[in-house]
Amino acid sequence: MKVIHLISGGDSGGAKTHVLSLLQNLNKTITAQLVCFRDGPFADEARALGIPTMICGGNNVLKVRRLLTDYIRREGFQLIHCHGARANMIGALLRKTTGLPVVTTVHSDYKIDYMGRPLGRLTFGTINAWALRRLDYRIGVSDAMVDLLISRGFPPDRFYAIYNGIDFTPAPGQGDRLPYLRSLGAQVEEDSVVVGIAARLNPVKDMSTLIRGFAEGYKSCDKLRLVIAGDGEEREKLTALARELGVEPYVTFAGWISGGMDRFYSALDVNVLTSLSETFSYALTEGARFRLATVSTAVGGIPYLIDQGVNGYLFTPRDWKTLGERLAALGNDGALRRELGERLYEKASTQFSIQKTVDTQLHIYGEILRRHSRPKARRDGAVICGAYGRGNAGDDAILEAILQEMRTIDPDMPVTVISKDPKSTRRSYRVRAVSQTDVWGWLRAMGKAKLYINGGGSLIQDVTSRRSLWFYLMNIRAAKWKGCRVQMYGCGIGPVTREDHRKLAAKVLNRNVDVVTLREPDSLEELRSMGVTEPEILLAADPALTLPPAPEEKTDSVLLRAGIPPRGRYICFALRPWTGFSERAALFGEAARYAWEAHGLTPVFMAIEKGQDPGAARQAARNLGDVPHYFLDDAGAAGTIIGALSRMELVVSMRLHALIFAAGQGIPLAGVVYDPKVSAFLRYIGQENFTDLEALTPEGLRAMIDQAAAQAGDKQAQAEAVRRLQALEQGNVDVAKRLLET
Repeated sequence: MKVIHLISGGDSGGAKTHVLSLLQNLNKTITAQLVCFRDGPFADEARALGIPTMICGGNNVLKVRRLLTDYIRREGFQLIHCHGARANMIGALLRKTTGLPVVTTVHSDYKIDYMGRPLGRLTFGTINAWALRRLDYRIGVSDAMVDLLISRGFPPDRFYAIYNGIDFTPAPGQGDRLPYLRSLGAQVEEDSVVVGIAARLNPVKDMSTLIRGFAEGYKSCDKLRLVIAGDGEEREKLTALARELGVEPYVTFAGWISGGMDRFYSALDVNVLTSLSETFSYALTEGARFRLATVSTAVGGIPYLIDQGVNGYLFTPRDWKTLGERLAALGNDGALRRELGERLYEKASTQFSIQKTVDTQLHIYGEILRRHSRPKARRDGAVICGAYGRGNAGDDAILEAILQEMRTIDPDMPVTVISKDPKSTRRSYRVRAVSQTDVWGWLRAMGKAKLYINGGGSLIQDVTSRRSLWFYLMNIRAAKWKGCRVQMYGCGIGPVTREDHRKLAAKVLNRNVDVVTLREPDSLEELRSMGVTEPEILLAADPALTLPPAPEEKTDSVLLRAGIPPRGRYICFALRPWTGFSERAALFGEAARYAWEAHGLTPVFMAIEKGQDPGAARQAARNLGDVPHYFLDDAGAAGTIIGALSRMELVVSMRLHALIFAAGQGIPLAGVVYDPKVSAFLRYIGQENFTDLEALTPEGLRAMIDQAAAQAGDKQAQAEAVRRLQALEQGNVDVAKRLLET
């Protein structure tokens, strides 16, 4: 593989480190040619690292384009990779003359790159914004950067994320830290706890918050010392602030550190970052290499490295009080510093190494070349429609599972999702999305797609809303009219209560659906009773059963943010408001008290739909009094919800997808049925421990908790039932593949 990299040649900071370390290591596997538009220290350093480097200077843009076009053709390059504003402009011009795919790495937010430089923003900033939208693919230096650009209207399915990796080879011993720190001007003693930062002293780094936070922390821990490595236009202002706050003797402005940063980081106890905006900071991974406890603003890609309370601390930008509290806590607890530093090292060394970065970059190149060579077809890919973008974790989990399964069929398949909140869907799943109200948008997508998927859940029902039934039936009819093959995918059916709705649904499904795959047998009976006979009908399972839990540290972080110790003994209540719930809410509170007193289980009330469920949880827990309990109002996406449920010893749930997720982890269940779909799923996995909401009694609920608790030590039977369903679920994928191939 031969890739040509374009860069201005005057870059510094994180972008410089990223490009040079990446190209040095890429050239061990492929040919990665560097082209700089000016000579100087950047190019000199590249040559010293053995990176093949050439200079293509001058201000005549058309001449540069001609020279590079000839060079690219002559040398047989396969892909153009740009870094920075000028390179993006040249890359945009090279697309047509070379016919090659052009990708850019977005190292920072282009809207604030020229903060404080209005002329630069007007000229280079405008050119860069123009060029960015004309390139084929984009790589963000963190998932957060990708999300930001998608939110600004960039195509969501032409993005990749990469993280700055470093070499975690153990650094040699750096010697005694006290003489070194004193050489920088720091007033330190043996018991000093040294907080450090390496960054430019400019507004984006928000060093004022650092000084204020340090002063706050110093009030509770007078062992704290602050050393700032870096320089910039705000130095005088920051020095004056330290003097004003009375901490000037304990704050050291060390300026730029020469001779490498290893000795600096080895001398610290706590690494800190206060940036208002960041892609993914090398300063944090460098600190992680030295096992430093870390406190940082929760910006950019940093939350992908730091799991709150697990391997470090995060705080909101400009929140100097929280920063001060964290610094004081770390300053007063050496064991805590060591624990957090060790955990951060473990994560960073496995997930954010330079080798991981190189492997990711090579994978991205391979995918871009494969997608670029994909034959053009009049019809390609799928449109997926369901109850998405409504804040319901169960419905969004179905979408996540279907998307994963479509990518097993064809990793480059174009997919459009019809969603209530298309902006959120684009960011979350990196797919094209159109609004449910954008009729022309989804008709255009259907006209280009091969397959239409009516995606999971109980969409064909009229209990919650007759309008939703009409909407999904209209969508199915429109998809067939536009020439799509139509699959109803791992779905539930009903209840459809009105006779005119049953006739309408049967008519539309019989005329327009090719295959229906169902998630349980009760739906099969409902289809037959409605008179649906024309489509091929197969029994499968709910797609969400295939989703795995999030990594342990992500689950720990979600629990800790809610104040829940990650390793306790818990019973989960997943409740929802429904007709008759208010009259029975107190029964769940009594059951929670019983679980605590009889089984030693602490109640956790978990929301599956963030907008509705917290209110139901608090209504149920109103009279718990002195019984310890927790509310998990936002457990995140499907992976962390599944992870949180896996920490429960048993689950009492009205929510179907809480039961599905918990069953997938082998957690004993007690179901409270407000809708036949809940009992249908439980029977399908051989689980009879449920009762109707209308028939709920204190004695019955206690008995179900006892029965589930008795099963807690033997998860094998339930796990085996779930494995059987997961095997059946493959039928959804097999049908989709068959319809795409016909």
